[in-house]
This record gives sequence, structure tokens and C-alpha cells, in this order.
Amino acid sequence: MGAENTTYGADQIQILEGLEAVRKRPGMYIGSTSSRGLHHLVYEIVDNAVDEALAGFCTEIQVIINPDNSITVIDNGRGIPVGINQKAGIPAVEVVFTILHAGGKFGGGGYKVSGGLHGVGASVVNALSEWVEVTIYREGKIHQQRYERGKTMYPLKVIGTCEEERTGTTVTFLPDKQIFEETVYDYDILKQRMREMAFLTKGLRIVLQDTREGIAQERVFHYEGGIQEFVSYLNRSKEALYPTIIYCEGEKNGVAVEVAFQHNDSYTENSYGFVNNINTPEGGTHIVGFRNAITKTFNEYARKNKLLRDSEPNLTGDDIREGLTAIVSVKIEDPQFEGQTKQKLGNSEAKSAVDFVVSKQLEIFLEQNPSVGKATIEKSILAQRAREAARKARELTRRKSALDSMALPGKLADCSDKNPENCEIYIVEGDSAGGSAKTARNRATQAILPLRGKILNVEKARMDRIYGNEEIRAMITAFGTGIHEDFDITKLRYHKIIIMTDADVDGAHIATLLLTFLYRFMPELIKQGYVYLAQPPLYKLEKNRKVWYAYSDAELNQILEEVGRDSNNKIQRYKGLGEMDAEQLWETTMDPEKRILLRVTMNEEAESEIDLTFTTLMGDKVEPRREFIEENARFVENLDI
Repeated sequence: MGAENTTYGADQIQILEGLEAVRKRPGMYIGSTSSRGLHHLVYEIVDNAVDEALAGFCTEIQVIINPDNSITVIDNGRGIPVGINQKAGIPAVEVVFTILHAGGKFGGGGYKVSGGLHGVGASVVNALSEWVEVTIYREGKIHQQRYERGKTMYPLKVIGTCEEERTGTTVTFLPDKQIFEETVYDYDILKQRMREMAFLTKGLRIVLQDTREGIAQERVFHYEGGIQEFVSYLNRSKEALYPTIIYCEGEKNGVAVEVAFQHNDSYTENSYGFVNNINTPEGGTHIVGFRNAITKTFNEYARKNKLLRDSEPNLTGDDIREGLTAIVSVKIEDPQFEGQTKQKLGNSEAKSAVDFVVSKQLEIFLEQNPSVGKATIEKSILAQRAREAARKARELTRRKSALDSMALPGKLADCSDKNPENCEIYIVEGDSAGGSAKTARNRATQAILPLRGKILNVEKARMDRIYGNEEIRAMITAFGTGIHEDFDITKLRYHKIIIMTDADVDGAHIATLLLTFLYRFMPELIKQGYVYLAQPPLYKLEKNRKVWYAYSDAELNQILEEVGRDSNNKIQRYKGLGEMDAEQLWETTMDPEKRILLRVTMNEEAESEIDLTFTTLMGDKVEPRREFIEENARFVENLDI
């Protein structure tokens, strides 16, 4: 390194004025500049309106996607204050939109509880937008101010009058193309979040409108039952174990607690935590308190009512939570989160508050509803027996260490390179396709694991059956990470796990079964971007000894337009991978220089919707599945129905 690069003195320390820091490092404030960060801007403005609802002053919020892809959020709260802030010497609304860490969320009686990014929400949205326009209805006057890339364009001004009783705030903003990788809003992502917000704020009406040409639509979310209706919604694709949704509500040590839960006939737990209406995907102290309470209370109930024999051990939390859907929502004045984007709650008082409220009220509920207690304990005992059988199967898997090449599945054709960063594994449907893939592959870096037929649907199976399934065991052993509490991402043997199935309905079903398994038992593989879907071609076109491959009907039509539509065209529609010889399979689907891979991603903020999608597609109930397919049919192409 040359001497000219080593100067480090007082003048090398940068001072970023105002909102420049946000524009310089947007990821620090909204997580990313991808689609996730783009949608986060909307959540921040909506969170401010929801704070007004939590404080008892707002009953309706409108969220509008405008034709130019700007967003308008309208609420009927009190309206952001317009008076001069004495400390800053400018109107309070300008403070909120132009100064970081300013707002009614830092004591002083503005809000008792609030969501949003620690009070930086509105100013961050302003910093990352081409322009923001805010209109406030307050005290019979309509006030307005405009900002461009964080800079105030003109002083707050009165642009008209309104009825004294009309109050509220309207914010319109256009995300900055200089900041975001994409600036087109996804209606479905916003729909999931708005539905969630309405469930969590009992009685609040949220209207979501898309006014863009050709895709105009509107949904209204309004739930008087709050989180009880949320549990009912999440369980609609499952068979409830008992008809009642158990509801606990109370307050302790300044923490307001609201919990709703119900068991169903599935084998997976779906518990979601929220703090001041913000989802905490990694849980935290509120979830720990809830789990402690139900483990302790159900065990005490089982002992007291002789549902567990004296010789039998206590039920574990995992046993009791099998098939549980729960919403744990706490409101807390000074939430302490791990990480800027609120992934996990750290307040110890939340744990004791949730534990206290749920233990006390669940005990009373079970005394008054013995059939619920009996049904839950019986299911938990079955789960306990299955867990013991699964433990024995797991021990067997553990003993066959994945690091020992002798322990790898016999059907696996492994690669010779041992650096996981260079290695990829193809999960291939069927022996014939597996044979072609083994011949076609690059033996140094590509491993092939053929699966026979459709794997077990883990949505309908307990752990003992899952560990006993040969195809699933082969995948667990080949990947090397283990599952559940044994899972260790550092032991992953391949940094690309590629699902390669036929481009038909059966292939799509097998891919969905595999994704269901990975999502339920190895979600980190998806979260960290290691899972891919291969895209084999649908068509092969031959003409005058030249060959083209098409991956969709549209691409085939495009090629035909270029080469001409005549009798010399030989078009083959591939029904399966087995129809391709090794050379064709390499050329179209496995050659890193030419292939198309789709990376599987997941939005943790919409985790409840992802869970619901897998349950709907892979569960027993036909009606929700039919509704889902009808609703999403417009997104599906090339299925041989």
C-alpha cells in the first residue's frame, strides 16, 4: 500500500450532516435497499398512524399505491403537532421528518407505547425518498410541507381550512431510485403486513388500495376480535383440537399482555411474538414467558387430574406445543431490542409479565373447560412417545457422522472438492434422471442425490416417522447440518442445494414437498440463501441441424418468430428430465455458464403467511387449498393440467 493512502488525521473524520448518514448507509436503518427495505418505508409511516390508534385517537388508516408507484398513508388521528418546537426552533412536524431520533416516542407523554424504528421512521423515509409531502388536518386548518431527499423545500404553510372535528395526517412519498435496487411495490407483501397490523390492533380499520393501471384492487382489514381472529385465520387450513381459542389478557409491571392460542391436529408449532405491534421473528423474553407458563400449567393440570401417571415423566414444552398456533402480543413503554430492525425482545419484565398473566388465566380456563385440558394432554402424551422414538432414530443418525465418508448415503454420488463454498448438490427426482445427472455433472464440484418418488409430507407426520423415512435421512446425512436442536450451519457440506424436478405438476409437487421439509426443519438454509430451484427447459427446437432450448411458451414463440414457423421445425416438449440425455441435461440445466437457477428466499416479516401457505398447500383441508389455488392461479404458468 502506498504512503498516499495511509494519511489518517483529524480531517479524515467525516461528519455527516442531518440525514446524510441515512443516505450514505441506508442498510443500517431499514435493513437493506432491496424489496424488503422498500416495503419497510411503508411500514414506518403506517406504524406512526398505528401509534395513534394504540393511544386511542385513530380508527382508520388508508394505504394507497399511486399510479406513479408513490405511496400515500392517510390516518384520522390527532395530526402531527404543527407548533414550534422550542428546542429546534422549527415546527414539530418538520422535526419529525428531518431530525433523526426525534418524535413522540422518547418520553414526555407523547406515546405510552409505540412501534417503528426507535423514533427514526419518518425521518428515514424522508431521507430515502425523492420527495415527501405531508398534509396535516388540525384545529380547523390544513397545513402542508414538502421535502426532497431529506431537505425542506418550504416552511410549513396553511393551505386551507377544514371542519374543527376533522383531524389526521396524510403522508405521500416516492422512494428514491438512487437508493433502491427496485422501486415497484408488491401489493401482496403490503396486504400481508396490513392484515397483520389490523389483527394486532383490535377494532382498527385498514384500507389498502392499489390504483395502478391494470392491477387496481382494494382490501379492507378490520377485526373486532383482534388476535383471537388472527389465530382463527392461521388455523383455518387445519382441524382444531378444540373449538375455543384460549385468550389471556392482563398487565403486570407496566407490561400489557395479550395472548391467544389454540391447538390443532398438525405436528408443528407456529408461535408468533409481537412487541408494540412489531413482529419479533427471533422471539425473545415474551415468548420465553409464554412457553414457561403453558409448560408449567399443563403439567400441573395433568398431575392434578391424574392424566399423567406418577411413574411417567413430565411433558416437555415441545410435547405440549405440538400443533400449537399462538399469538403473543405485548405492549411495553421502553422495549429493548437486539438489533436495529427489532428481531428479538430483551426486556426481563416481559418474561415475568407474560408468565404471570398466562399461568393464572390458563389455570382458571382449564378448570372450567376440562375437555380442552384432556384433549391437549392426550395429544401431548402421543407427542412424548413419538419424541422418544425420534430420539432413538436421531441417535442412529448422529452415530453415522456426515464427516465420515463411509456414512454418506449409498445413492449419493459425491463431489471430490471438499470446500463447501465450491460444492453444490442436486436433489434429483427419480433414478433415470439421477443417472443422466451423474453422467453429466462436473465430478469435482457437483454432487447428485437421486430420490425415489415423492418424499414424506412432513406437514402430516410426527418426528419419529420423519427420522424413519429413508429419503429424508439421506438428505440430512448428505447435507451434514443435522436438524432441529442438532442443526449447525457451519457443517453444511454444499453451499448450493439445488432441487431439480420435472417441469410438470408432479415435479412441482415434489419440489413443494422438499421445500416444506427444508422450511420446517432447516429454515436457516433458506434464510441464508443456500437453496435453489433448477429450471430445466420445456422445449427443444431443431431446425437445419441447429438446436434451441426454450424455458417457457413465450420464449418458444420468440424463437419461432426469429427462425420462422415452417415444416422444418422439430419441436420436442420435455415431459421430464429423464427424456434428456446427459449432454442435453448438462447444457441446459447443470452448466454453471448457461443454466438458470432460482434462489429460494423468505421474508421473515411475513413468516405467519409463509407458514399458512405451506399448511394450506400440504395440509388435509381441501377447501382452503382450492381457495388458495384459485386466488394465485394467475401467477402460474406451464402446468400440465
